[in-house]
Amino acid sequence: MTSFEIELKLAKQTYIEAQMLESAFDFWFKDHEHIRSPFPDYVHEDLQQKAVDKFLDWSSQISEKAKKDINDEILAEKFEEILFELGDELVKSTDEKLTIKYPFMPRVNDIIKVKDTPEDQAESCVTAREICKKGDESFMKIKLKNLASGTEWETDFELPE
Repeated sequence: MTSFEIELKLAKQTYIEAQMLESAFDFWFKDHEHIRSPFPDYVHEDLQQKAVDKFLDWSSQISEKAKKDINDEILAEKFEEILFELGDELVKSTDEKLTIKYPFMPRVNDIIKVKDTPEDQAESCVTAREICKKGDESFMKIKLKNLASGTEWETDFELPE
């Protein structure tokens, strides 16, 4: 969906600004320094269309009184919530769903550098990941392969609630 198409959809109302939606798409659909897009390219067009439509449906239900109390930050958070919810529905693999749910966690094929390890043996590649429970806590278990030795090992990270 182009900026022009977004603006056409938004022209029928005066509450939501196209720039906010375009900024969100730009941020979440492209890699930026240490933040990578959690959405695979093949869902971008469909996700844009569905997210704009669902967000406009949601915003059309807001009363005039409530609109005065809702600021841009609340609108942006709601739009991102919709974007991630729909993105999760559109992706095909379990691993893509994990990336959308936990966009800042290590991904398959990432290279992890282990601290306090000699430089020539410090790098390992993520080969798999899964969610596991320990009591009431959720963790992401990561399987890795050391690039120098070929040794396979695993670790886990506590997941945010």
